[in-house]
Amino acid sequence: MKAAVQARARELGFDACRVTSALPPATAAHFQTWLAAGRHGEMAYLARQAPKRADPQQVLPGARNLVCLAASYHVAAGPPPPPSAAPCVVARYARFADYHDVLAEKLRALTEFVNRLGGPDTKSLWSVDTGPIQERDLAQRAGLGFIGKHTNLIGRDLGNWFFLAEILTTLELEPDPPERNRCGSCTRCLAACPTGAILEPFVLDARRCISYLTIELKGPIPVELRPAIGTRVFGCDDCLEACPWNRFARAGALLAPHRRDDLDAPDLLALLALDEGAFKARFAGTPLVRAKRRGLLRNVCVALGNLGDPATLPALRRAANDPEPLLAEHAQWAIDRIERVRR
Repeated sequence: MKAAVQARARELGFDACRVTSALPPATAAHFQTWLAAGRHGEMAYLARQAPKRADPQQVLPGARNLVCLAASYHVAAGPPPPPSAAPCVVARYARFADYHDVLAEKLRALTEFVNRLGGPDTKSLWSVDTGPIQERDLAQRAGLGFIGKHTNLIGRDLGNWFFLAEILTTLELEPDPPERNRCGSCTRCLAACPTGAILEPFVLDARRCISYLTIELKGPIPVELRPAIGTRVFGCDDCLEACPWNRFARAGALLAPHRRDDLDAPDLLALLALDEGAFKARFAGTPLVRAKRRGLLRNVCVALGNLGDPATLPALRRAANDPEPLLAEHAQWAIDRIERVRR
């Protein structure tokens, strides 16, 4: 039956499909320690979900297995984006339509297939990083990849550029052997992190991570961390890009039709000019809506301050009068930073 599930997963476009048991992840205690240290920042849902993350049976009683899936978002090098006076950086995964929506249809189809395979008593739940499942830990146990020192999953034939999804099921399937860590003595990801968020191998403090600061954090970005953000406005790929396993990365077919080339290097001033309606129109159906206008334009102001171009001051002064206090404060910070350099 496992072979049939894996074959169907490939037909649907997934780049890898492996199986592990529904036993608790071996890293549950480590996760609790991480939470106790407050390294999850304002992501309170992680603490609320901790009991379920430690025991898949609390998510689906009677679950026997977890089908772990990977979908590559690697894109082969193409022509550079059109020149921009003030380009910014969007994380690679966000340069597509929202992966939750893209993968959902395929996951529903595969889940229905699993249930038909198991018969009328089979129950299954699918998730795309939205359910209370320690997906990276369990994906490593399924042999899909190994957790690198940057705490992300690395695939030997996918590199760092892939999404995870899973199906928790009561269907009995033969588990695959786990993958072992293959980082060796490499510490390139630690050295690459602009804010020092990787405190030590396999320990990330989300409160310092640029992905957290530009997406998950809803309030002001700590002033001391703003310069290190550079011109990144949504996420950060530095630790992933530094990984030597990327030489094995391969493009996947599932995400390719949903590519958004306009997000390769958006213009900061064009973004800063977006009102609420224009923001929703431009980014509807993409991951960037998660930051909301106030969050994305907050990040844009930080990027402009770091860019340091005096020509952007008129736009920043207009933003400093925006009725949204979060945007206004970050715009004023950018103005002050640029003017200090000019003196």
